[in-house]
Amino acid sequence: MRERGLWRVTSALGLVEILNWGTSYYLLAVLAGPVAADTGWPLPWIVGSLSAGLLVAGLALPRIGRAIGRHGGRPVLATASAVLALGLAVIGLAPSLPVFVAGWLILGLGMGAGLYDAAFATLGRLYGAAARPAISAVTLWGGFASTVCWPLSAVLVAQCGWRGTCLVYAGLHLAVSLPLILRALPPAPPRPEAAPGEEPSGTGPRAGEQRAFRLLAAIMTVGGAASAIVSVHLLTLLQAQGLALAAAVALGALIGPAQVGARVIEMANRGRHHPLWTLTAAMGLVALGLALLWAGIPAVGLALVCYGAGNGLASIARGTLPLALFGPARYAALVGRLALPNLLAQALAPSLGALLIARGGPEAALALLAALAATNVVLVAGLWRVARS
Repeated sequence: MRERGLWRVTSALGLVEILNWGTSYYLLAVLAGPVAADTGWPLPWIVGSLSAGLLVAGLALPRIGRAIGRHGGRPVLATASAVLALGLAVIGLAPSLPVFVAGWLILGLGMGAGLYDAAFATLGRLYGAAARPAISAVTLWGGFASTVCWPLSAVLVAQCGWRGTCLVYAGLHLAVSLPLILRALPPAPPRPEAAPGEEPSGTGPRAGEQRAFRLLAAIMTVGGAASAIVSVHLLTLLQAQGLALAAAVALGALIGPAQVGARVIEMANRGRHHPLWTLTAAMGLVALGLALLWAGIPAVGLALVCYGAGNGLASIARGTLPLALFGPARYAALVGRLALPNLLAQALAPSLGALLIARGGPEAALALLAALAATNVVLVAGLWRVARS
């Protein structure tokens, strides 16, 4: 019976995550061009509005994590669906660029309350130390967000324009996501008991956990910055290595299946290993993939598969490792605190990457990505030493 309830929750939350990611983080991949063509607004401002939204999400997440810790994720995720719908409606009806950007600021608040970090905190609040399989399952669903929503967005833009697309997505949040959350997610159980010697109201790492917390936050921040640069500038970097646009697109498409494949393998292992091993494999694969790209080795497909697999595992480790290191009592609050620098890095890194490409060329950007990945390998080694002590 419990397995059936877990499947119901993870399936509903997985579908919600597909829609949440596809209508926010991945939205401008399809809509940016049509928006610019229709309105004449500068493309950098249109794309930069996503960065503004991510900044809002990052700043809001510590409070969102504490709210989930106190009240559970059901009311927070339900509110996220309503806020995402509002933001999309404002964007779709925006008569001017400032209103468009304001819509993205609203959407950013919904992203903070509705993307992975809030979903992980919700599952940790529901299942405590046993949340690992549920977290892995939700990341598996979420891996299909771009696969589902990019083609859907393209069809909607062709049929009803970019404004109509935003309004359709707003309606889907209210008609699909909100009912799923309210019907499938149970109310939060009583708050888990604090660990011995821990204040019941504590929401931060204890004195003995500070080094592990800082290392994990640094790993997530560095990884988030590298991932954001790759997401935005991958085609430019591949074309700089002599690939035609069509070939670059085809090779870039390998990342998604590699992410999902790695998550399936992680789920099949059924949690037999500590999540720190998942993080180690993730950072090792990302480093290998980016090093191969930087070195200019012809096996570009292999490099992108390694990177994609590592990126897929990193999403699981982001949700499961804090639970294993710090326990369930403060999990929701700590996830929110860990997400703040990560989202800030994701908001700022694409612009910094564009500046580096303009000033130093694509080779400099690839060198930076390889250096960031190598830094994370070193940080993971440091986290192993701290965890063992």
